[in-house]
Amino acid sequence: MRHRKRGRHLNRNAAHRRSLFRNLTRALITHESIVTTTPKAKELRPFIEKLITLAKKANAVLTAAAGKGEVEEKKAKMQALHYRRMAMAQLGPTHGTGLWNKDDEPIEDPLNTKQSASWDTVLKKLFRELGPRYADRPGGYTRVIKQHYRRLGDAGETAVIELLKKDEKKVMMVEKKPAAPTAPTVAPTPPATTTTPATS
Repeated sequence: MRHRKRGRHLNRNAAHRRSLFRNLTRALITHESIVTTTPKAKELRPFIEKLITLAKKANAVLTAAAGKGEVEEKKAKMQALHYRRMAMAQLGPTHGTGLWNKDDEPIEDPLNTKQSASWDTVLKKLFRELGPRYADRPGGYTRVIKQHYRRLGDAGETAVIELLKKDEKKVMMVEKKPAAPTAPTVAPTPPATTTTPATS
């Protein structure tokens, strides 16, 4: 029995499951929307949202220390580097995780000042774009939308998992109606008693 053991095993051992989440995360950061099975999408959400939170924390530390002096900025850079290394440990080796455009050409790093070609990677996009994008959002950076058709072969349920755009709000399918105002309850008054004169 699997009582009190959270999470789906997805018919994989631990190393295979970690590799699966790393590959799905890299694809989601690159394309910002992917199609996968519903159980994989639901298990991927906490994995990628923790990485985005690390990027958001690094961005918050750097922006808070901007203009406060050289010592504070150095401390902030060290803390941001710590968050970056924590994300690297979760994402695994970043070799071969470059970003590609729709013409299958690698995207060059816009902040590269050296003459040698430097390609933009998934980790750079995570900390340069996604961290600042969700700076004011308290959580919930992804959306899972179930699809009505099933996967060919095993008829598995499919879903789209995507990153929310900047300042986008999640829309509830069913609006919550406000509670009806309740009338104040008045305690019932006891019936008036009449006294009858005693007859002798």
